[in-house]
Amino acid sequence: MSLPFLFRVLSNSEQVSVGGQAVIEGVMMRSPKVVATAVRRPAGDITVRKRPFVSLSRRKKMLGLPVLRGAVILIETLSLGLSALTYSAEEALNEEGTAAAEESGAVKKPGGAATTASLVATVIVSLGIAFLLFFYLPLFVAERMGVQSGFWFNVVDGAVRLAVFVLYIRLVGLWGEMRKLYQYHGAEHKSIHAFEAREELTVENAMKHSTLHARCGTSFLLMVVIISLFVFIALGKPESWGERGIRFLFIPFIAGVAFEFTKLSGKHAKKAWASILIKPGLWLQRMTTREPTREQVEVALRALREVL
Repeated sequence: MSLPFLFRVLSNSEQVSVGGQAVIEGVMMRSPKVVATAVRRPAGDITVRKRPFVSLSRRKKMLGLPVLRGAVILIETLSLGLSALTYSAEEALNEEGTAAAEESGAVKKPGGAATTASLVATVIVSLGIAFLLFFYLPLFVAERMGVQSGFWFNVVDGAVRLAVFVLYIRLVGLWGEMRKLYQYHGAEHKSIHAFEAREELTVENAMKHSTLHARCGTSFLLMVVIISLFVFIALGKPESWGERGIRFLFIPFIAGVAFEFTKLSGKHAKKAWASILIKPGLWLQRMTTREPTREQVEVALRALREVL
C-alpha cells in the first residue's frame, strides 16, 4: 500500500461509515458514495466491480429522517446485495464454464442472463419461504394454541418467530456450501475492524481482529425480531386477514426502528448500556461467521480499498 493512501484512510476514518456483505467467493463493500464488489476467480485472480452510489436517505432530506432512513436503506441494501450476488455468481460460474468448454473443445461461454434469472428466481422463492416461516407460521402456532389474550398471543407469536429465526440460521450453517460464505462474512468484519482501528489495511492487521461486529446485519435482523414483538403487542390480536395484513405493513417501520437501535448501539459499543443491546447479536454472529483464510481477507480488503 502506498503511503499517501494510508494517510487518506487515517484522516477519513472518523467521517466515513463503511459496511459490507459476503457474496459468492467475495465481499461487497459500501461507503457513502461508492459500492464495490471484489470476487476471487477460480484462476486465483481478484476481479472488482466498482460503482458510484449515494443513498436516497442522503439525497432526499425527508428520507434521511430517523426511522424512515432505516426503511430506505433496507430496500437499497436488498437491491445492492442481489446485484452483488449476481455479479459474483457470474464471475465464478462463467470462469468455470469457460474452462470446461475449452477442455471439451467448445468455446462458447455461458451467458450471464441465465445466471441472473436463476438468482432472481431463487431470491423470489426464498422471500416467499421467509414470509411463511417468519410471518405466517408464528401466527398459525399462536392461533392453534388457542391463546385469547392479545398480549400473550403476541408473546407466543414472537417467541415462535425468534425460535424459527435462530433455528433457520443454525440449519443453514450446516450446509457445506455456506461455510465459505460465512468465512467471507468474517473477512468482511475483520477488514472493517482494521479500518475503524485506523490501522494500515494489510492482511496481517486485519487477521488479528474479531469476526464479530456490533453493526452486523445479523444483529440488525435479531433486533427486527425483538422490536416486532413490542409493535405487534401494541396492535393486539389479529382477528381477520385484514388485520394480519396491517401487521405486515408495519415491517418497514419495524426495520427503521431496528436500524436506529443498531446504529446507536454500534456507535456507543463500549458503554455498558449499549453492550446489553449488542451481546445477543454478537452471540448470534457466532453462527453466521467463520474464521477466514488470508486469501479471503485479501479479497475483503481489496473491496474496502476501492470504496475509500
